[in-house]
Amino acid sequence: MAVQVAVCGPADCTEAEARDAHRVGELLAERGVVVICGGGGGVMAAVAAGAGARGGLVVGIRPGDSAEGASPGLSATIVTNMGEARNAIIVHSADAVISVGGSWGTLSEVALALRRGGVPVVSLNGWRVTRADGSPVPGVEHVASAEAAVEAALGPPR
Repeated sequence: MAVQVAVCGPADCTEAEARDAHRVGELLAERGVVVICGGGGGVMAAVAAGAGARGGLVVGIRPGDSAEGASPGLSATIVTNMGEARNAIIVHSADAVISVGGSWGTLSEVALALRRGGVPVVSLNGWRVTRADGSPVPGVEHVASAEAAVEAALGPPR
């Protein structure tokens, strides 16, 4: 079975976050990875476009009761009618989770991935979660480039 990586990030993202997500999508597709995302705009649309540009497969897990608003770059759309609870489906379907940037939904996905355990969780220029004493919450690898994010999630290319 193919490796599946969830890529999470805000629907209302910056240009830099969109560029990062697009590059992450390209790199994942080049490695034959199935990309899972929320299937909407912003980071989700950018990662879908990047993966699609390299012939990759992208599955969008939508929160509503229809595919309305889904990114045109998706290979497949799953309609859940679960709202933000769909975030659990996204991260539990993945062999690794990469977050790009940050929004409250992205933070929820990072938290769910950490709670799940056993999978790499990578933050590309996104949330830095700390304890009350300022020490980092363990389990998230923080990186500054798309290449570093994919390598942290999957290991070095073979």
